[in-house]
Amino acid sequence: MTEQERAPAGIDPTVPSVARMYDYLLGGKDNFAADREAAAQILKISPNGREIARDNREFLGRAVRAVAEVGIRQFLDIGTGLPTQENVHQVARRAAPESRVVYVDNDPIVLTHARALLAETPDTIVVKGDMREPKAILGDPDVTRHLDLRRPLAVLLVSVLHFVGDDDEAFGIVRNIREALPSGSHLILSHVTAGELGSEDVGKGRAIYRGTTSGALAPRSREQIAAFFEGLELLEPGLVEPSVWRAEGPGELSIAGPGGAGFLCAVGRVP
Repeated sequence: MTEQERAPAGIDPTVPSVARMYDYLLGGKDNFAADREAAAQILKISPNGREIARDNREFLGRAVRAVAEVGIRQFLDIGTGLPTQENVHQVARRAAPESRVVYVDNDPIVLTHARALLAETPDTIVVKGDMREPKAILGDPDVTRHLDLRRPLAVLLVSVLHFVGDDDEAFGIVRNIREALPSGSHLILSHVTAGELGSEDVGKGRAIYRGTTSGALAPRSREQIAAFFEGLELLEPGLVEPSVWRAEGPGELSIAGPGGAGFLCAVGRVP
């Protein structure tokens, strides 16, 4: 069977998807040749790409556990990506079995796989939505039926905002979400930085992502990423690399080659 034949209706497997590229970097199998080729090009520029993907995924799990331990029982994961190990609902329900989770994505393959995985998990649902329209997500009837947005919840924007090329739009997304969150809610966010890459390599990376479903890549500075948390109380250890956010081990981000992109993450609480 060709990739065209096994791709869901409306999906062009010759156009790389950032969700499927991430799946490939994590060692998954839900990807096409175009995704693998684009990811391979990224690895030539930033040889630590697999390590970054792994560290970012592990941060997600630790962050979900951390907010569950302080009483959060509702989770809204925006731009969830393809299901893998230690998904939000698995981590959250292990910490607190009554946890309720909504996954939001606009990739048809992500939606298909997630719905199949969660067919017998009534406390977790999957909703089609675009992070560029946060008010539509927060007002979606399926979301508001499943989650009580008057009570504290955790919103996850993990490894997605750098696919919004316009700074004003990216900050507007976060602002609209933060303004809707009641006191005691948490924002879990991670974001790519240029790290050790020079401007030429950053430009090459941007060019690769322009040919993907996202159409953009925008590494941002520490100061810009910190601004997403303005007005929130950062949980310890603050804004750091994913590999060291409450890591149990030494937590050193491994750089598999000369130089490479970076990542920063944090969890902020709404006062």
